[in-house]
Amino acid sequence: MTFKLFDDAPARVSSAQADMIALTLRIGLGLVFVAGGWWKLSRAIDPAQADALVAKYMADNGYINAFFEQYLFAGGDALLSPLTFLILLSAFELVSGLALLAGLFVRALSFIYAFLLWTFVIALPVVTAPGAEIDGATHFSPALLVQIRDVGLSGMFFVLLNLGSGAFSADQMVLKRGAAPSEVDWNAYGLLLRLSVAAVFIVGGFFAGYSYIKIFVDLPILMAVIGLVLASGHGMRPAAVAAFACIAWYCVAKIGLDATFWNNFNAIKRELAFLAACAVLFVYQGGKAFRLDGLYQSPVSALLGRRQSA
Repeated sequence: MTFKLFDDAPARVSSAQADMIALTLRIGLGLVFVAGGWWKLSRAIDPAQADALVAKYMADNGYINAFFEQYLFAGGDALLSPLTFLILLSAFELVSGLALLAGLFVRALSFIYAFLLWTFVIALPVVTAPGAEIDGATHFSPALLVQIRDVGLSGMFFVLLNLGSGAFSADQMVLKRGAAPSEVDWNAYGLLLRLSVAAVFIVGGFFAGYSYIKIFVDLPILMAVIGLVLASGHGMRPAAVAAFACIAWYCVAKIGLDATFWNNFNAIKRELAFLAACAVLFVYQGGKAFRLDGLYQSPVSALLGRRQSA
């Protein structure tokens, strides 16, 4: 297969191509939850580490705000304790991550995670009231910006939900289901995938330096440019290569030689899914819907991903 850097993006992909896209995305996404699930579960069931894990998640700069704390754990008749909740959540993440890697129940898991990831955004404790003075460490940026990577992962799961289980999946080989249609309209799914990656770079580029905003390189302008190019739908292959390189650089920098394998794995788990998405965008680009030239020439045609007449 040969590639042209600025070749016209395909509007449709074959069933075999859709299966390879699904395979790539589900491996990247599966690794996210295998890493995170095992990292949390191994600590939650270890008496020497369980209290520290609970404190990390329940802290002012943790992951569970007062609303969710009261909803889940408050009251003497509460069904869950924070530790029980973390054990159940991490066990589900680990099992579902392994299932994604195996290609088992992919559409069902994609549906669950596409929405579940948004609860991580809603549950994040933040303080953004003007003039509020908080002594303890907390998130001072909007939760949507802090958790933008989870929003991007949700977009990838929506793509996977529609494409099916992909090649070499238990769903297809054993259960005889989850296959992609004979031909797939790539415009909408390519748009969703490129925006899922672009959003992370745009937020990192324009809000670098704010509380808990994730950046991959110490060049906010570079991240902003990559994100805007990805969102535009043009120059997808150079932008995908640049995004891949930035994320890979971040992963290398995060890996510590004195850290355990699982600590390193957990530190870069989300980035593995974004590396997979960048690889897909390099090969198949981002569809024709909502491309910048089409929006200028014919907004309706751009929305539908139609070719412009000469």
